[in-house]
Amino acid sequence: MKKRNGFLIAGLVLSCALAALILLGAFWTPYDPNAMAAGPKFAGPSLAHWMGTDNFGRDIFSRVLQGAGATVSIALATLAIGAVCGSFVGALTGYFGGPVDEALMRLNDALTAFPSILLALVVISVLGPGKKRNVVLALGLVFIPSFARVTRTAFAALRDVNYIKSARLMGASSGRILLVHMLPNTLPVLLPALTIGFNNAVLAEASMSFLGIGVTPPDASLGYMLSEAQGMLFAAPWYAAGTGLVIVLLVFSVGLLGEGLRRRDKGVL
Repeated sequence: MKKRNGFLIAGLVLSCALAALILLGAFWTPYDPNAMAAGPKFAGPSLAHWMGTDNFGRDIFSRVLQGAGATVSIALATLAIGAVCGSFVGALTGYFGGPVDEALMRLNDALTAFPSILLALVVISVLGPGKKRNVVLALGLVFIPSFARVTRTAFAALRDVNYIKSARLMGASSGRILLVHMLPNTLPVLLPALTIGFNNAVLAEASMSFLGIGVTPPDASLGYMLSEAQGMLFAAPWYAAGTGLVIVLLVFSVGLLGEGLRRRDKGVL
């Protein structure tokens, strides 16, 4: 009898709960996230303000909802750029090999040689800080090499299997072979990579906003809110605690989901 995949179940439940909360924050918050004097300054958690208030009397729970939405939206957009572009490069290099593989992977290695945050900082310095679009483009470029390497390995492993050779002999085009015959069989590798990529994107965006080069006021993001909270650790410790807890839960839930997907591929229900 196969074991129940507790990681997948827990990851799905926690991820769905957080997603529902973030979606709720896109349409409704208890207070205007940017409204000052929504409550007394440095008020602790209460029924009126579930996570307390900050030094401007803003409701922290409302700001966390808005900030989580901004962080997750940037992470998803970053993941889309990195996964689509990286998978395209990896599929070409893994399937065709030869000069195509050498040229594209050497470029990929050159990008990988730079620390990811440093490379993102360089891109941001060129595009300009403070705009979500620029943060997404900077982090998206950073994530391309990792997805290219993962996808290349998966496609290269399938390149010479019998059903791919048969498809070639039957006259199937390279595009059909890549999309119809190979891509579905790489999903067991790609799906866990997507969960890891999402978590890395959340942490990268939070790091950049914490440093003041990501999302900037009046918009909120979890990273920028942590930056604000570090100056209030004694006056309002609940600010850092609530914001940090949301980041931990986001990363933890998607990490559980990724582990559950890996275990499912090993035959755990």
